[in-house]
Amino acid sequence: MRFRPSGPVPGMEHVEALMADVMRETGASAGLLYLLPPEERVLRLAVMSGMSQQIAAPWARAPVDASTPVADATRERRLVWLDSREEVARRYPQLGLVLPYDFMLAAAPFVSGNLAWGGIALLWTTRHPPRLGTHQREAITACCRRAADLLERAAAQGRPLLPPEEPRSLPVPLEEADPARAMAALGFTERLPMGCCALDLEGRLTFINSAGADLVGAGDASLAGRRLWEALPWLPAPVGEDSYRAAVVARRSTSFTAVRPPHTPLLFELYPDDSGISVHISPVARQPDTAHSPPSDDRFGAMGLYHLTYLAAALAEAATVHDVTDVVADQIVPAFGPQGLVLMIADEGRLHIIGHRGYSAEFISRFDGTPLASDTPTTHALATGDAVFFPTFADFQRRYPEAPRHDTRNAWAFLPLTASGRRIGSVALSYDQARPFPPAERALLTSLAGLIGQALDRARLYDTKHTLAHALQTGLLPRSLPCVPGLEIAARYRPAGHGMDIGGDFYDLIHAPTATTAAIGDVQGHNPDAAALMGQVRAAVHAHATAGTSPGELLARTNRLLTDLDAGRFTSCLIAQLDPARHRARLATAGHPPPLLRHPGGRTEVLPLPPGLLMGIDPDADYPTTEIPLPPGAVLVLYTDGLVEVPGTDIDDTTDDLARHLAQTRIQGLDDLADDLVRHAERAAPRHDDIALLLIRARPTGD
Repeated sequence: MRFRPSGPVPGMEHVEALMADVMRETGASAGLLYLLPPEERVLRLAVMSGMSQQIAAPWARAPVDASTPVADATRERRLVWLDSREEVARRYPQLGLVLPYDFMLAAAPFVSGNLAWGGIALLWTTRHPPRLGTHQREAITACCRRAADLLERAAAQGRPLLPPEEPRSLPVPLEEADPARAMAALGFTERLPMGCCALDLEGRLTFINSAGADLVGAGDASLAGRRLWEALPWLPAPVGEDSYRAAVVARRSTSFTAVRPPHTPLLFELYPDDSGISVHISPVARQPDTAHSPPSDDRFGAMGLYHLTYLAAALAEAATVHDVTDVVADQIVPAFGPQGLVLMIADEGRLHIIGHRGYSAEFISRFDGTPLASDTPTTHALATGDAVFFPTFADFQRRYPEAPRHDTRNAWAFLPLTASGRRIGSVALSYDQARPFPPAERALLTSLAGLIGQALDRARLYDTKHTLAHALQTGLLPRSLPCVPGLEIAARYRPAGHGMDIGGDFYDLIHAPTATTAAIGDVQGHNPDAAALMGQVRAAVHAHATAGTSPGELLARTNRLLTDLDAGRFTSCLIAQLDPARHRARLATAGHPPPLLRHPGGRTEVLPLPPGLLMGIDPDADYPTTEIPLPPGAVLVLYTDGLVEVPGTDIDDTTDDLARHLAQTRIQGLDDLADDLVRHAERAAPRHDDIALLLIRARPTGD
């Protein structure tokens, strides 16, 4: 049996302690720790340090198959190191686009055995050497190992550690204050003729001296706990936010200028460290060309554009409607401020809900399938193409007095989704607090809806093509398998192709008076030509098997057919001729992954069949036949390489891992076992190839 850690069930405080330890030991300036909940394929941010939630919001959720450093590290079971801004932009253009600053990054997975539990990403400033030091690498490895042990122990004891709804932010350790020294420092800052203030890592003001308050024209009481660009109408939010974000991410000093009305230009210089940002405020002799004085409602500039840019990049990578829905739901709620979101698409005269956040399923079900002719804010936005905003509940109730209301919501935005001039759906955003929706925010949300509409339209076309391709491929596979006395059979097929990609994986079971033959194979390629050739191969195998041809001769005849066709594609295939009465099986392979045999007692072996050449290469290739015992209760496992291929891992190792898993699995029905083997493969890594699986169990005599 696989080792299971024992001991007390750990809590999130242990995970936070691991994060604090690795930050201290590696000298990282910021860190993000992710957990992968059981049976899920999405990494969720659980603990963060040295970075604000606003900046981290786009990466609060990361699908395991996404192109992000922590997802790649988790999926490929390796450490990812990015040593420069250029390397970030080259390998992860989406990340480089929204964080165009100088920093270095390492990402590593939490792995135990063949299971991934999460991962960690650490950031350093460019003062860090271009290589990860041995001590740092060892500290990261130790952290990941301890985290995996903690998470596995919790799961084994029935209390898995799940990421909190909002990621926890580790407090910055502060030295105990000396009252006399603190008073001296306060007196020193008050005597300075220039302005100075302090911001925390979230950008909120924690202190401002009198000179600084005089320069910005506001009292410290009105500024405390607020971000300067939110509290001061004349301060340019885009420039201020971008300078703040650069200071936090790169830990480098930045500066910007702004004009305090009517015409007093001020220079803001930001000096960050791991505990916060010191800001020096001083007047400048003349207004520089780079000074800004934006409209007073420009509160959604840099940070809004930051999130909008990330969302646009994420939507560009979303292929299916499900992918788009996940991106929209997972990004908009944390990044753009609403507490609730409902995404709807028009189909057959009704609005159908395809995704939501912040509502119960029971509440949402009342609105699914709303007729387009109804008088509702969502249908109104769709029918007119105009966004509708309700800053308060009173505004909403005046227009729709009968509309049901979620008991905590007090402001709403209803946005039409359009694509190529066609209105295809609506999105509803709701807020707990009243919201004025100034012009800048309305423009931002309208742009947001446009991006979503275009992405959904592309995704619907993709889904249609994928459904057609899947129907074509499954039509080439047997609709059902025959019942064979003395044998229990189960089969699975999982496509991994995208769009019109059609694979060449196949399986078959031929029960004829002369023999019962199982076949599994894989034609090279993922396109209609591969699928067509697969159909020809399966037909040839079926014809020869019906005639009672031995496995080796069956492969030889099919190989000659393929070389005559000159299709330019190679095919692997494995044939198993079954004799349940004698409890024997005869096998031959043409370059196919080796079968597994689980003996009645549980011992499992990878059968070392004599190798045969892939079909379609040499018309005179020979395929030896091997006979093996198939005692009652034994399970023969035939599969294609999609079940065992993991990027960056030797296929022999993953095949051995599959054999160990099969040996340790308690078998009930074969259907349950087939599902378990597919889940095991999908947990190991996202599938980039189709999976075909055929299980055969010999029944005891008389069953």
